[in-house]
Amino acid sequence: MRILAIVPARGGSKGIKDKNIIRISGKPLISYTIDLSIVLIKRKLIAKAILSSDSEKIIQVAKKQGLEVPFRRPKKFASDRSKAIEYILHAIEYFENRGEKFDSVLILQPTSPLRNVRDVTAAINLFIRSRTNSLISVYKEEYINELVMYKMKNKGKVGVPLNKDHSKGVRRQEHGSTYVRNGCIYLTKVSYLKRFNQLISPNPVLYEMPKRRSINLDTPEDLSILKKLI
Repeated sequence: MRILAIVPARGGSKGIKDKNIIRISGKPLISYTIDLSIVLIKRKLIAKAILSSDSEKIIQVAKKQGLEVPFRRPKKFASDRSKAIEYILHAIEYFENRGEKFDSVLILQPTSPLRNVRDVTAAINLFIRSRTNSLISVYKEEYINELVMYKMKNKGKVGVPLNKDHSKGVRRQEHGSTYVRNGCIYLTKVSYLKRFNQLISPNPVLYEMPKRRSINLDTPEDLSILKKLI
């Protein structure tokens, strides 16, 4: 199976300025994912790894570290409203126009730096064995579920329950575990991406990771936790 790994890193970031290249323990955040992708190539687990970015700053960091940057991502695929499928299909089309085809795409977000080579290796093997259209990484959550989740109504501090049984005293043991997508690993067949224009199929295979390594950097609070963990 020929797998194209994409490290997506656009320049704009509202929550944390220059999030993808913010320095953590002496090196840019994206470097942790670049290191991983290079190891995956050396071990022949993937056919190619590239950066997809609209930012010259990020591009220079990636090139310096040895990650391939075949193009600059078009601005129309790099806004706050852009969907992941847009930059993915852009990369697939870029290579197909040059006669290079892949069976599947692996997305490695820089904001999930705690995944490791073992995680990705196990996920790829599971994906191949399952003969499925897509795989996502998750962590097991024993407490959070619809029974304890609410939306706030009209900014009036009024809670709107997501589950009608929220106040009926259902015990944790009764509702069981749930699995939360952690953003660390996405694997999808190219044929599915092109046909349905979406990254995740209706019933994806789940690759479970520990909760402690499932942080997805988005807020200053996440950054504080991540610095302590790394």
